[in-house]
Amino acid sequence: MPIRLTIILAVIVSGATTFAADTSRPNFIIILCDNLGYGDIGCFGSTIHRTPNIDRMAREGLKLTSFYSTSGVCTPSRASLMTACYPRRVSMHETQGAVLRPVSPIGLNPDETTIAEVLKTRGYATALIGKWHLGDQAPFLPTRQGFDFYFGIPYSDDMTPRKGKPWPPLPLFRNETVIDAPVDRDLLTKRYTQQTIDVVTTNKDKPFFLILSHAMPGSTRAPYASEAFRGKSKNGRWGDSVEEIDWSTGEILAVLKKLDLDTNTLVIWTSDNGAPRRNPPQGLNRPLKGWGYTTAEGGMRVPCIARWPGRIQESTSTDEVATMMDFLPTFAAMSGAKLPTAKIDGRDIRPLLFDRDAKSPYEAFYYYHMSQLQAVRVGKWKLYLSLKNKRSNLGSATRASAAELYDLREDLGEARNVASTNPEVVERLRKLAKLVVEDLGDHGKPGTGQRKAGRSKDPVPQLLRKK
Repeated sequence: MPIRLTIILAVIVSGATTFAADTSRPNFIIILCDNLGYGDIGCFGSTIHRTPNIDRMAREGLKLTSFYSTSGVCTPSRASLMTACYPRRVSMHETQGAVLRPVSPIGLNPDETTIAEVLKTRGYATALIGKWHLGDQAPFLPTRQGFDFYFGIPYSDDMTPRKGKPWPPLPLFRNETVIDAPVDRDLLTKRYTQQTIDVVTTNKDKPFFLILSHAMPGSTRAPYASEAFRGKSKNGRWGDSVEEIDWSTGEILAVLKKLDLDTNTLVIWTSDNGAPRRNPPQGLNRPLKGWGYTTAEGGMRVPCIARWPGRIQESTSTDEVATMMDFLPTFAAMSGAKLPTAKIDGRDIRPLLFDRDAKSPYEAFYYYHMSQLQAVRVGKWKLYLSLKNKRSNLGSATRASAAELYDLREDLGEARNVASTNPEVVERLRKLAKLVVEDLGDHGKPGTGQRKAGRSKDPVPQLLRKK
């Protein structure tokens, strides 16, 4: 029997689903929002924000309803997107408290292999439009981390000079030059959208990888929007910014169709973490419990939509676990690129994108809050670990926290602790937590698999680079 036929028959007999590397080099776009909540868009349950373009994108593609950021705050989660690693593995978990501040000596180590660098080996044009937040010093800028083009702000939109914070005016970069400071935050979404359209148009005849990393809804208590959207929503300035992001999404999908790129472009739409708590509340994480900056579901489970006409089935949904770490290995497999040589934690989720019956590739998913492992999920079960001092963004809590177990399939709001009636599940998840601590570490305990963050000896305000 010929060797090729033998292999084919072996696959059929085993019943395995296989996905060969696709060397056709499709285009990839990731639209990443900042602090947007699970319930902030219509297709994920919002009844007050008008998001017709994002909702249409969901109808034309796949909703991932158990999709996770690897952190409740933005620097660590963005490090995971770039490297396919848990933040602790690349030591971007506790950079200056929770996130990087302006003029920090720390950044994503240039020795790490980013998703952009992986795709460049296959001839991709690469661009990052928007918020970076992985280091504002020259060695850490996107243009030194695999991106051919960068247009955006280097950190959060709320990191502006004020009493007690002698930071430089918020800078807008084009590549490595500051072109505007302070930038008008009301116009960021509009300007980012135009730059995205320009990058797509310029690279329409070659494979491209683009991240549109919105600054909005953002970290300020009063988000920004252009005049066309200001005061138009039913949810104040937060809603205004969400509805302008929806407009932006529609503009990008329209240009893909206009340039006949629709059927060769995978578009991912998601958020870096859940909406933070505000008084009164603005962002919406319901039906999830909790807020951004925590390890509650509302802090780390985020909306995610994948759209690829002709490849991803329309109006589909999966509740299998997937994460921000999965983009790099998945895009590498789709483009025929090789994975980084250093260990990564993300998985190839092509089966989840293309097969309605596919299961999550994760045995367990780990919820870290900065340096501390706080919870673990296996299948439907989520265990909050028993901790003597549970850390928060404001420091270490003094009271001990008991173990809590929730069935996330039946209790999405984490309202019924079933630890006492499922002791065997609690013990099984505790054992998995102990294993990951050996590799990634825990608060006060380094892991054997950790790598160093980047460090600049003499950080300077990047305003000095302005021309």
